[in-house]
Amino acid sequence: MNKQQLWTKDYLIDSMANLIIYLVFYLLTVIIVDYAMDNLQASPSEAGLAAGIFIVAGLFGRIFAGRSMAQVGLKKMLYLGLSIFLAATLLYFMINNLLILFCIRFLHGIGFGIASTATGTIVANITPKERRGEGIGYYALSVTIATAIGPFLGMYLHQHGSFNMILALCTILSIVNCIAACFLKVPEVNLTGEQLDKMKQFTLDNFIEYKALPIAIIGAFMGLSYSSIVSFLSSYTRQINLMDMGSMFFIVYAVFILISRPLTGPMSDRKGENYVMYPAFLLFAIGLVILSQVHQGFILLLAGAFIGLGYGTFTPIAQAISVKVSPPHRVGLATSTFFAIFDAGMGIGPFILGFLVPTLGFRGLYIGMSIVVVICMFLYYVLHGSSANETELITDN
Repeated sequence: MNKQQLWTKDYLIDSMANLIIYLVFYLLTVIIVDYAMDNLQASPSEAGLAAGIFIVAGLFGRIFAGRSMAQVGLKKMLYLGLSIFLAATLLYFMINNLLILFCIRFLHGIGFGIASTATGTIVANITPKERRGEGIGYYALSVTIATAIGPFLGMYLHQHGSFNMILALCTILSIVNCIAACFLKVPEVNLTGEQLDKMKQFTLDNFIEYKALPIAIIGAFMGLSYSSIVSFLSSYTRQINLMDMGSMFFIVYAVFILISRPLTGPMSDRKGENYVMYPAFLLFAIGLVILSQVHQGFILLLAGAFIGLGYGTFTPIAQAISVKVSPPHRVGLATSTFFAIFDAGMGIGPFILGFLVPTLGFRGLYIGMSIVVVICMFLYYVLHGSSANETELITDN
């Protein structure tokens, strides 16, 4: 039997839109802590909040998108998110104090949450069900590429250019995204009258997909752990005199995801998610331990390889799990639930970890995060892994 087509025009446009959204996110996130401390005299904790408030706002954007998407329409929701995202990018040029920075970061995060939830829901709807792990896995490469290019370019321009140069690039990318979205054709979700009436009610289950909560909770702790890298790697590498190699860290991270992704997505579809998830936890934990002991550039890049294989595998498979365990007409809600809680971990992380850095130091911080990841592996077993085979049977039937 022939496989249903995966690489359609709409699939590629949606993936490109997501790539640009995350590229702008990473371009700004990796330098915003240093910018706040150097230009606005922020403390490490306040600077961490400047990074994290974006993700916290994204949580609200995701909740709004998940609640309204099936009724408003996927493409209209994408337009709304991209418009807010572009407007907020332009407002960065007005920053002259920390409060304004917080407000703009919050608005930018709202746009990010709405737009990225829309792209994630769209890809889940246009990907053939029997290739969902593979399809979401390749779609998630858009985030991987952004993870590599964004921090590398952001740190390079921060060292050799200016903050306004980075803002100009982000503005151009955001405009390109709005234009590209015009050519996207999206199959809308068809709701029965009963489903539509139920979704109009102001009840908690119209904001949260309960079946996606277990994997989302694990994702929050994984996101918190990864936020220690995104927010503080620049400061860490500056402290240990490896700034140039620090920008290469994300390139290596992305390369190893690109190498592994053609294997992990299809393998998850064929053999089940447990087959790839347990190694992912272990590899991420090992990568964080290696990162904590860096004294040479090669060791820093080795940590990037392990983290790419571990954390880079976890995220798309976890998203696929959240979709798989949820009813078809609630895919948008499942997507928003997963990413809202996942992003909450990423958003709260820099603020909380900013308090720990003066006490633990960067090396102690990364050791602590490796312990969190190991705990996540056991949490996964309890909340999902032990019953994954039963879930597979129920889904097939």
